Amino acid sequence: MNTPVAMTDAETRCVRKLRGHILPFVMLLYFVSFLDRVNVGFAAFSMSSALGLNASMFGFGSGIFFLGYVLFQVPSNLILLRVGARVWIAVVVIVWGLVSIASAFVVGPYSFYTMRFLLGLAESGFFPGTLLYLSLWFPARYRAAAIAFFMAAAPLSTAIGSPISGALMELPKFWGLMNWQWLYIIEALPAIFLGLLTLKVLTDRPEEARWLDEEERSWLVQTLAAESVESSKRTGNRVAKSEVIAALCDPRVLGLALVYSGGSAGLYVLGFWSPLILKQYGYSAMTIGWLNSAPGLLAIVGMVLWARHSDITLERTWHVAIASLVTCAGFVWAGWATAAIPVILALTIANIGVNSTKGPVWAMPSMFLTGASAAAGIAMINSMGNFGGFIGPVLVGWLKDKLGSYAGGLYAVAGMMALSAVVVVLLGRQTAHRASAVENNPGS
Repeated sequence: MNTPVAMTDAETRCVRKLRGHILPFVMLLYFVSFLDRVNVGFAAFSMSSALGLNASMFGFGSGIFFLGYVLFQVPSNLILLRVGARVWIAVVVIVWGLVSIASAFVVGPYSFYTMRFLLGLAESGFFPGTLLYLSLWFPARYRAAAIAFFMAAAPLSTAIGSPISGALMELPKFWGLMNWQWLYIIEALPAIFLGLLTLKVLTDRPEEARWLDEEERSWLVQTLAAESVESSKRTGNRVAKSEVIAALCDPRVLGLALVYSGGSAGLYVLGFWSPLILKQYGYSAMTIGWLNSAPGLLAIVGMVLWARHSDITLERTWHVAIASLVTCAGFVWAGWATAAIPVILALTIANIGVNSTKGPVWAMPSMFLTGASAAAGIAMINSMGNFGGFIGPVLVGWLKDKLGSYAGGLYAVAGMMALSAVVVVLLGRQTAHRASAVENNPGS
């Protein structure tokens, strides 16, 4: 365990400004991003019958988002490095808002699949791009907490967005559009506005931050540069034209992608299927919205406290593993329980656990990747890991049609979370061994 280092006055002021200037805005962007990808769970209340979708079709359409999502992530992060985060993130946000509006006009299963795929393609550059952006601004000792605050927007989106989506699903038909169509349109409009605002709010690099004074800016630039050099020494990486390819083939990157796939499966099974799981108990759309919001609020508290503990101890592996096992237990209980209250409690536990993995797991890549290799590696982890976001929802829908209940799918996702826990422990041991070898043989 590392001993905490005393903070200088410039560091204190700088970190406070980073948290106040960057985090609220990127959280707001992610809030809208997550809402626009998971509101399909509420839209399904009437959309499924209107389009003729069974559980398997809905699960496939929900999950196909991630096939589009994974295609463009690595090139998107490399484009971000070239054109700057401000412009690129703005473009991504506006495009996904337009696709979300277009989703209101699907007419059957195939057009539904197409728009979900295009939405994934449109959103593909946002999440890994923002993670890279945070790594360019927040020093290592503040990074997991910063990532956790950013990612807290996902459960916050569930907590606030669920009652809104539930209310919209009780709208009557007007102007020729049904409630699920209005849900897509109304919840997509903020993305277009925020995309335009991104051009004004974000700054590409610390060297350009006019909202930091000279002393704060100097501390931040020097700290990040020193960490980059230390990371290269610790891992034995050499800056070369092949560093992107090396990052993509790094076993640690592939291992983290597998770990993240379990978390993606858990997160999006909750996002897409929780409203429908609760609907089987006869609740109204508005009641489901409120019931679905409470787990998100508790998850925010859990994930932030867990990430802060990870930063204080500078330990990542067991923070990911323990949270993964908690999620596994929540899904097993949700599959086993039959009454509404136990199911809600179980889904709450799963929600807290899966969100608590996020900060520590995304603090791990910067331990061995820098520069262009970090851009490619982060995008690869998110890209490959989000196949879990496809597999999980599809499994739940397919097994629901085959078995007549959600239990089989929930057990399957629990197994994916258990696998994530095992893999991250093995990865942590392998990474520690490699770091020790480099330290003992610095010239190798």
